[in-house]
Amino acid sequence: MAIVDLHLHTRASDGRLSPRELVNYIYRRGIRYAAITDHDSTEALNEAYDAKEQFSELTLIPGIELSTEVQGGEIHILGYFLKWKNQEFQDILANFRQGRVYRAEGMVSKLDQIGIKLDWQRVLHFAGDGSVGRPHIALSMVEMGYVNSVKEAFDRYLGRDGPAYVERSKLRPVDAIKMIQSVGGAAVLAHPSWVDNLETNLVPMKDAGLVGMEVHYGNYSPEMIGYLARVAATFDLIPCGGSDYHAMGNQDEALPGNAGPPESTVEQLRASAHNNNQSVM
Repeated sequence: MAIVDLHLHTRASDGRLSPRELVNYIYRRGIRYAAITDHDSTEALNEAYDAKEQFSELTLIPGIELSTEVQGGEIHILGYFLKWKNQEFQDILANFRQGRVYRAEGMVSKLDQIGIKLDWQRVLHFAGDGSVGRPHIALSMVEMGYVNSVKEAFDRYLGRDGPAYVERSKLRPVDAIKMIQSVGGAAVLAHPSWVDNLETNLVPMKDAGLVGMEVHYGNYSPEMIGYLARVAATFDLIPCGGSDYHAMGNQDEALPGNAGPPESTVEQLRASAHNNNQSVM
């Protein structure tokens, strides 16, 4: 079991646990270094830090996950050790989250056109105070009996090739990296197995200041971990990782502690963020 998990989600985006519930849960699972990386949001962090006060052995890292656009797909960029209370940064994130609402409304409309009738208020109920997204639509579909699981909703309807998919405006990867750097953070590529032409795409990201890449992730096989470790070494990237836990209850969902990098990764990221802070001062 890993004691480091650098990829976790709460109800502030598309996870199912409150920040307090997540902190309590990961501590019970043996996690001692954790990053909350909600999509386009740091809204969970105040509550998470309050919850962490009872666990002196737990180090909590302020993080985020940003969606970016490339030709034919998308790339997610994680940021760690952010100066997350920066107002300009928060204003940009608020605009991103509003874009998610417009996208979700469009997807619900597309589902309606193919006979899947959802109550928009139920979708918002699943999102709670967080950033509305595809998982909340999927949960509403499960509730209404149109699919048996969130995974099935994505596979059949909500994925990039699905009949209800709607694009939304995104950053380019280099823009996300610069945005993370602007608040003193360290930028890391998330779930690289999702990225077509990985090594080609890494070149401009590395040039823009990418410092790490997930190697230990979710349910990656030993073979995939070995391949990604070699790529990370080739590009001089910190090998990072985590479970990408959402508490969705899917049968194959990786749990906190199932995947994660060594403890030394945290200090490498901290040092990289410190160097970035020095360069932007």
